[in-house]
Amino acid sequence: MFNKFENYVKQPSFKQKMIIYSDGNDDYRIVLPEYYHEDSLSYGQVVKHKCGIKLYPPLLRKVYGNPDWEDFSTNSNESFNSILRGRLARLIRRTKCHSKGKFELSKALSLFQFYWNFIHIKEKKLTPAIMEGQTKKLWTWGNFLHAQLRVRE
Repeated sequence: MFNKFENYVKQPSFKQKMIIYSDGNDDYRIVLPEYYHEDSLSYGQVVKHKCGIKLYPPLLRKVYGNPDWEDFSTNSNESFNSILRGRLARLIRRTKCHSKGKFELSKALSLFQFYWNFIHIKEKKLTPAIMEGQTKKLWTWGNFLHAQLRVRE
């Protein structure tokens, strides 16, 4: 996952740190320094725990750098995970629809990513791709299916 992520994200620096918040999974604490220098990260974890049905307030943990306590939140990540599971049946734990391999899952996620960025309207009748300057028009599935692809040499 981080190999692909690294292709899309500008390399952070000491002056422009990458700010990351995640759940209490320690894999991120181990993997992030393999790809980015610790001095270029501001990383915090939101660790949620419960005992039986009682949910305790989340524990906020600074891992690297100096993330802002007030910004600690994983709500947008959890919200997007919920959207993915709601829209892509193959990501639901118990389903008849499943991917037989990584290739199929990767292509399903890429198709959803295109839809979410170029077709799904967010604010003021704009898509994320329009807001970021990636395109000037609102795409439809017809545009997508009839688009002529150019091969870069």
